[in-house]
Amino acid sequence: MIDPREMHELIEGYDLDDLTIAVLGSHSALQILKGAKEMGFRTLAVCKKGREMVYRRFRVADEIISVKDYSEFTSKEVMERLLENNSILIPHGSLVAYVGVGNIENKLKVPFFGTRGILRWESDRKMERKWMEKARIKLPKEFRDPSEIDRLSLVKFPGARGGKDYFLARSPKSFKKRVEKLLKDGKVTEEDVKNVTIQEYISGVNMYVSYFYSPLEDEVELFGMDRRYESNIDGLTRISAIDQIELYGEPRFVPSYVVAGNVPLVVRESLLDKLFKMGDSVVKVSKEICPPGMIGAFCLEAMVTDNLDIKVFEISARIVAGTNPYIQGSPYSYLLYGDNMSMGKRIALEVKRAVEKGKLKELIT
Repeated sequence: MIDPREMHELIEGYDLDDLTIAVLGSHSALQILKGAKEMGFRTLAVCKKGREMVYRRFRVADEIISVKDYSEFTSKEVMERLLENNSILIPHGSLVAYVGVGNIENKLKVPFFGTRGILRWESDRKMERKWMEKARIKLPKEFRDPSEIDRLSLVKFPGARGGKDYFLARSPKSFKKRVEKLLKDGKVTEEDVKNVTIQEYISGVNMYVSYFYSPLEDEVELFGMDRRYESNIDGLTRISAIDQIELYGEPRFVPSYVVAGNVPLVVRESLLDKLFKMGDSVVKVSKEICPPGMIGAFCLEAMVTDNLDIKVFEISARIVAGTNPYIQGSPYSYLLYGDNMSMGKRIALEVKRAVEKGKLKELIT
């Protein structure tokens, strides 16, 4: 693991009047870069060759570094350019998925906004569950082995897949049948199957709750909520039950859960106190399991049942794409900051305040 003191030494050599907010060009990079520019920072995007156009056309990146493959992100050449620009790297889901937690922990020697070690806790589902249980968060029942499946369950493979290749299984037999097909098609590996997560399917409203924890203020802010629009399961629900039965078995009508977009959501006000308490508890425990703990954006991915019970099935320990609908701010960020406060801008605001107070090292690992 990269020693935070090494990153702090790099920060000491930075020109703090000319900092750059850097990000991998994907996921939530547009709002991160736009928010950084609005807070007066220079911006830089590292893009896979052929994907630079988006950041040029929206004019959010002052500089773009093109790489042939995401594996080059931790190359000496790319990291030197980031350091030359006094860069602070902002993590998001694509950084976790494409660069990898191991590389982030051990190779990415660029000052990093947040606690890089905590990404291991979100990526390892056993560690994630331990975290949530310690925080006394309600969780779906989990089956340790496919042979235990005795009810409708959601099967999830490891990593930040955005729902890709997830499926429902009602029994050990249905699990085996679907896994064999995925293995045959090369969509998953034996290692993926070995590390699969099987959770009971909770019927309710899926709600992704985004928070921001400020170490400077020692406060958890409730930022907003969204629902995920998933292909092709959301399209299949528009087909009548009788037609679904007739189409059963056709490959293009097999349910999948690939996230295609995000829909803004406002929760009933009586649930807000529960959501605040959940966020506070998660942050408190994070400081115990992975010091210095949560820094900045995080998200609790939950289902709300018909008796208004909230069960969390996953945590993301960084900004999520569900904040993208709120690039001009959410109803909740408006209550705290007024107009035009995206999560990307909130991150940049925290960095700016830390620079002004001489506390930038508190945000960097």
